[in-house]
Amino acid sequence: MTEEGSSIDRTRPSIARVYDYLLGGKDNYAVDRQIGDVFKRDLPGSVAIAFANRAALTRAVRTIAATTGVRQFIDLGSGLPTADNVHQVAQRHAPESRVIYVDTDPQVLVHGRALLEENDRTRVVPVDVRDPEGVRTHPDTLELIDFGRPVAVMFSAILHHVNDEEDPAGIVRHWRDQVPSGSYFFVSHFRSGDNPETAEAEKVLQETFGRGRWRSDQEIAALLDGLEILEPGMVPAPRWRPDPVDDPLNGDAERELTVWERLIVAGLARKP
Repeated sequence: MTEEGSSIDRTRPSIARVYDYLLGGKDNYAVDRQIGDVFKRDLPGSVAIAFANRAALTRAVRTIAATTGVRQFIDLGSGLPTADNVHQVAQRHAPESRVIYVDTDPQVLVHGRALLEENDRTRVVPVDVRDPEGVRTHPDTLELIDFGRPVAVMFSAILHHVNDEEDPAGIVRHWRDQVPSGSYFFVSHFRSGDNPETAEAEKVLQETFGRGRWRSDQEIAALLDGLEILEPGMVPAPRWRPDPVDDPLNGDAERELTVWERLIVAGLARKP
């Protein structure tokens, strides 16, 4: 086993591995499945959050790669690989795209080392997302990313794992100040519904990991201060630029969303 692999603690759940389990992945252990089963069993329908978020991220990467000139992506809190990862989607539409994945989960790093062997335009940076300057100045970041040119910064389902006292707005602000005009910011975030589902899901995450914050629409919008939020705004993830061809279910604008699908919002912003 690699050095990183030897540091994997199979007795404590990992947010990345629980998410992997909810998405149907195989890179998880019994302790992760135990937490995931709480959502599956006690909060039926909640798994829709994971799938809606992942699909919105895929559409956002495709939108940026196919319709803008941005060819640099930084995926913060990237998690474990699944189908249609950021580099796969971006490079499908723009082969020259370069991608930095950022995560500190030991199992993510194991996969990252393997990824390096097959894709020379991709790196995994083992720095905490709460240290944005450490991410920006990491040698692997500086090797692939030219901060004189626009960058796409992806905050997919990560800011809600940054507690208020850890200043999530400051993290976004740091990146906003470090990238040039024309850069893009994708954000997906747990959205408070002021309902029993929100309270119970937040309780499970806080008791297990000490993090997991459902924020109001106003709080989420405040995280993007100074950025231009593009159409259709911050909306439930299935409603963010749905594609009826790739995703017939989410592409159905007439379909009534479940309570859980309304608890994850997504949006794309641009630095003027």
